[in-house]
Amino acid sequence: MSEFSLLSAFLIGIAGSVHCVAMCGGVVSALSFAIPEQKPVLPYLLGYNLGRIISYTIAGAVTGYAGSIFANKASHGIQILQWLSALFLILMACYVGGWLNWLKKFEQLGGRLWKYIAPVSKRLIPFKHPIYALPYGFIWGWLPCGLVYSTLVWSLASGSIINGALNMLFFGLGTLPALITLGSLGNQIKSLLNKPLFKQAMAGLLVLFALGVVLKSH
Repeated sequence: MSEFSLLSAFLIGIAGSVHCVAMCGGVVSALSFAIPEQKPVLPYLLGYNLGRIISYTIAGAVTGYAGSIFANKASHGIQILQWLSALFLILMACYVGGWLNWLKKFEQLGGRLWKYIAPVSKRLIPFKHPIYALPYGFIWGWLPCGLVYSTLVWSLASGSIINGALNMLFFGLGTLPALITLGSLGNQIKSLLNKPLFKQAMAGLLVLFALGVVLKSH
C-alpha cells in the first residue's frame, strides 16, 4: 500500500463530501435531539463518526479480501479490478459534478436490506453517554450510499484485507471534516458544498484519480 493510495482515498472522501452531506446531513442534524440538554455536542459527533468509519473499514477489509481472491484466480485479475475502479471513480465524478444522477439508482440496491437495519438504530436514542453514539454511527455506516459503494469497488483493486481496510479508513477520515463541522456550522457548510464551482472542482479531482489508476494498471 503506497502513501499515494492512502492520500487518494482521503481526498476521495473530501471530494465526496458533497454527497455525504446530502445523505448523512439529516442524520447528523438529528443527533442534536438525541443528546441530553446542556451536554457538549462534539463528543457525540465524534462517537457517531467513529462508528461510521469503523463500518467502512470492515467493509473495506471484506472487499479487499474478495479482490485478492479474484486477482489471484483470474487472468489479469488485478488489472481488470483497476480498470473497474477507474470506471466507478469517473461515474462518481459525474455524479458529484452534477452531470449524471446515477448514484441514486445504485443506492436502491441496498434499500431492501436497510429497512431491516434502520429500526435497530432507533433503540439507541436518546443517548445517555457519547459511547452510545458509536454503535449508532456503526449502523448508519451501512446506509445505502452510492459513494461508499463506488469507493468499495475502488478498494477491490487494493489487493489484500489490510489494504482494503486502510483505503476505506482513509476515505472515511476524508469525509470527517464536512460531517463534523456540519453539526456546528450547518448552513454555511451546505452552502459551500452546493456551489457549482466547488462540485466541479471535486469532480475534476476524482477524474484525475481515475486517470492515475489507469496509468498505474499499465
